[in-house]
Amino acid sequence: MEEGKRQKQVGKVLLEELTDIFRREGINMIDGGMVSISKVSVTPDLLEARVYLSFFQVHDADALLKRIRERGWELRKLLGQRIKDQLRRVPELTFFSDDTLDHVFHMEAIFKKINEERKANEENSDSDA
Repeated sequence: MEEGKRQKQVGKVLLEELTDIFRREGINMIDGGMVSISKVSVTPDLLEARVYLSFFQVHDADALLKRIRERGWELRKLLGQRIKDQLRRVPELTFFSDDTLDHVFHMEAIFKKINEERKANEENSDSDA
């Protein structure tokens, strides 16, 4: 089901505020890697928000996601202080790993391998002729 206008507006506000909170709390740069919020989707009643996190060059993304989930109440409190004039209730935050970036790198590796094999086949067919 497609998100409504209000859901998108609230999701955008949450994305902006959470991104700033992550930056200020130092969560965006951990263990030499980078954490970014790729998407926030909100339920129709605006009481739950799914926060999708993208990890770049993080050694143990699962452990980091667990640490962020453990700090979820603290992040929600900070978010509440920032959006108290915009929303009646602060949505419950649920954090998920967004593997889109991993998928992109995997696809690039596959395409690179295909191109290398194609060049090798072309070279072999040229030397046979």
